[in-house]
Amino acid sequence: MNSPEQAVRPASNSSLRRIAVAVTLSMLIFGLLWMLVFSLVTSALISAGCCAVVVAASSVSDIVEMVLDAIASVIFGVFAVIAAIFGAIVSIFGW
Repeated sequence: MNSPEQAVRPASNSSLRRIAVAVTLSMLIFGLLWMLVFSLVTSALISAGCCAVVVAASSVSDIVEMVLDAIASVIFGVFAVIAAIFGAIVSIFGW
């Protein structure tokens, strides 16, 4: 069996992962707000504020950190599937 020390991920990897997911979610919020309601500057300000709040909350609260890590797993899983499909298409046609 693995000892608990081996199962724990490094803190720096977790922090980078949380920040990457917060930035990705901010880009989605920015795109959605810009297309539907607001101007470019207003959407950018709102999405930047959301990113800062999510990163700050995840560093303070364990529950927010767990939810953000779960979202990170889903988002990075989707990116992996897209990369695998793209790689398969490229390898089939020999580009």
